[in-house]
Amino acid sequence: MQIIEVTGYAVRSAVLTMRRKGTPLEFVIFPMVHVASPTFYSQVRLRLRECDLIVLEGIRGKSAGVSALTLAYRFAPRRRRNGLQEQRNDLLLPEGIPVVNPDVTATEAMEDLKTLPRWMYILLIIGAPLMGLVFALRGPRAFLDQDHEIEDLPSTLRAEMLADSPLEHALTDRRDQRLLDSLGEIQAEHGDTPFRVAVVYGAGHVPAIVSGLWDRYGYRPREAEWLTVLVPG
Repeated sequence: MQIIEVTGYAVRSAVLTMRRKGTPLEFVIFPMVHVASPTFYSQVRLRLRECDLIVLEGIRGKSAGVSALTLAYRFAPRRRRNGLQEQRNDLLLPEGIPVVNPDVTATEAMEDLKTLPRWMYILLIIGAPLMGLVFALRGPRAFLDQDHEIEDLPSTLRAEMLADSPLEHALTDRRDQRLLDSLGEIQAEHGDTPFRVAVVYGAGHVPAIVSGLWDRYGYRPREAEWLTVLVPG
């Protein structure tokens, strides 16, 4: 299943609607890219207005390590000519829609990362800001000339360091488990009523979300809508 499409012309994200036969509740999965065009975030915001509950990604609390990692996508929007914007809740979330955040704390996130070999941990902390600088200098083309899908971190870093590695598991396993447990609680509470749940998480988490909802609760993708994340300047 393709979640993010990267071509020579644009980057697009597939918003997935998952349903279960005989159950009125539905989950709408928004694969997010944490740096994108302002139009992408405004389009997501419009669709979130149609939902009854938003399940939102976001590591709670602060730590120096987490701040270093997020530099990978906080540099790019500072160059106005890139035409990009960092994902911000105040611009993304519509008023009046309840929001829950089942994500891990900064302390928990760093605990997971510190289980890695020391060389890998140091490389990540150093490499993420460097890739952010590359992205800031190159702008959208840093995405468009890649052959890989976009994830939470720049795709070159993920392709070289993270894919199917201990680091990938350290970054996502506990967070995905926490999210799926929360979705299970929502399913138990609202499964028999017409209820639309938005799951707003980075694209790198979406395969686990889709497989978890399918395997655990019998929800399957029924619709997909492509939203443009960015186009080259």
